[in-house]
Amino acid sequence: MKYLSLASSLIAAILATTAPLNAQETPENIIAEQPITAAGPQGDLAGSYIDAGQDTPVLMIIAGSGPTDRDGNNPLGIRANSYKLLAKALANMGISSLRADKRGMFGSAAAIPNPNDVSIKAYGDDVNAWAATIKERSGHHCIWLAGHSEGALVALAAAQDNDNICGVITIAGPGRPLDEVLREQLSSNPANAPILADANRALIQLKAGKTLDVSNMHPALQGLFNPAVQPFMIDLFAYDPAALASTLNKPLLIIQGDNDIQVSVQDAEILAKANPKAALAIIPNMNHVLKPIESKNRAVNAQSYANPSLPLSPELADIIAKFIQKK
Repeated sequence: MKYLSLASSLIAAILATTAPLNAQETPENIIAEQPITAAGPQGDLAGSYIDAGQDTPVLMIIAGSGPTDRDGNNPLGIRANSYKLLAKALANMGISSLRADKRGMFGSAAAIPNPNDVSIKAYGDDVNAWAATIKERSGHHCIWLAGHSEGALVALAAAQDNDNICGVITIAGPGRPLDEVLREQLSSNPANAPILADANRALIQLKAGKTLDVSNMHPALQGLFNPAVQPFMIDLFAYDPAALASTLNKPLLIIQGDNDIQVSVQDAEILAKANPKAALAIIPNMNHVLKPIESKNRAVNAQSYANPSLPLSPELADIIAKFIQKK
């Protein structure tokens, strides 16, 4: 299976010095998950379903950027197991859940020949395919969406005027167009100073809808702006998450950790300002992979990306469950 990632170079840089943290193994709860498939627009999609009981609401967890699987892991070095841990915690609180592999990747590899030939709309079409499958299985008239990072943008786009969706939860979701977030991520690391000028030129060109030649760029930028993913980046950069939040006519919960080194509290506040009816929850010490990290040290924060035994931030599942169950 061959795939590329918008975040490949960023993830590699974050994880370059990663070592497992000393943490106690967190026992998984006993609620079993079941394999499930949906008929996607171009082929079958695969996922895992946890049934928390009859008539319980159903939440679909939408993965973040790049080759991130249904559990929240990534072959580039992310092994946090964040989505699986969240699904298990929610099941104990009476929330059923679906976690799915993206079209063209992992269990959904047969859904499309080229996993890079995607768009935000295409991912939204897959969300609708899953919604139809879950509605038939559960009898509910709609499902909830929880999008993490780039997945938050997918959730906001997919839920617009969509009766299949009950409401949206963004988790570490950007509030600005992704080119702006990516530019900030690159500039926040002093080690990137020698490549920032080329990176900024590339971002400007992609934002304008134009592909670019990367053959003379630094190897890290050749990976980040690989020609195979440039069409997706052009599509991605055209979306404004705040504009989508402003037109969402469904319940919206915005969750952000204040120790996230990839997406800022400012992004959450931008989303909340765009939709005054939204609920906003800032979770102390939670980082981008939804783990509690008290240190502000970037290297210590990044270590949690490869630590599946480190538990989730304890407030996360409770905030989500209470929001869904009160609607």
